Amino acid sequence: MDQVESGISSEKRPDNDNRMRRPVEQNQSNEQKPVAMESAGQGWRQARPTKTTVVWSALGLIVLTLIVGFTWGGWVTGGTAKNMAAASAQDALITRLTPMCVALFNQDPARDEKLQALRTTASYQRPAYVQAQGWATMPGEAQPDTKVAAECAKQLMLLDQ
Repeated sequence: MDQVESGISSEKRPDNDNRMRRPVEQNQSNEQKPVAMESAGQGWRQARPTKTTVVWSALGLIVLTLIVGFTWGGWVTGGTAKNMAAASAQDALITRLTPMCVALFNQDPARDEKLQALRTTASYQRPAYVQAQGWATMPGEAQPDTKVAAECAKQLMLLDQ
C-alpha cells in the first residue's frame, strides 16, 4: 500500500479497506469525445422491454382496439343487437301490414266520404280515426295496431293527390 501506481489516487486507506482503486484520468480536458449515433433500427434491435412494459402495452392495445371497434368499427353488444333486430322486425311487419290496411279502406263502400273526413282531421288524430274505422285491425286480431294505423293514415293521405 505504500507504493503509489501511476494513474491511481494516492489517498491513504486503512489496511482493512477492500475496495478497488479506480484509476484517475490523466487527460482531464474540456474536450468531449464525439458520441456515435446509432440508427433507429439498431435501437429497436437492442431494446429489451420488461415483462411489465409488455403487459401494460398489451392491455393498452386491447383497450384501444375496443374503443376503435365500438366507436368506428360498427361493433355492438348483444343487447343492442337484440334491440336492433326487434326494431327491424317491427318495421318489416308494419311495412307488410300497411298495404292490407289500404286494401281494407278500398273495400269500404263509403271510402270517398271517409277519405275526405280523414283529410279534414288533424294530423295527430288521423291514426285514431283509422283505428276507429277498423282498417288497422288485421283479420284474426282483436285490437288494431297503432303503428300500422299511423303508417296507413300516411299512405291514405297520399291517395288521389
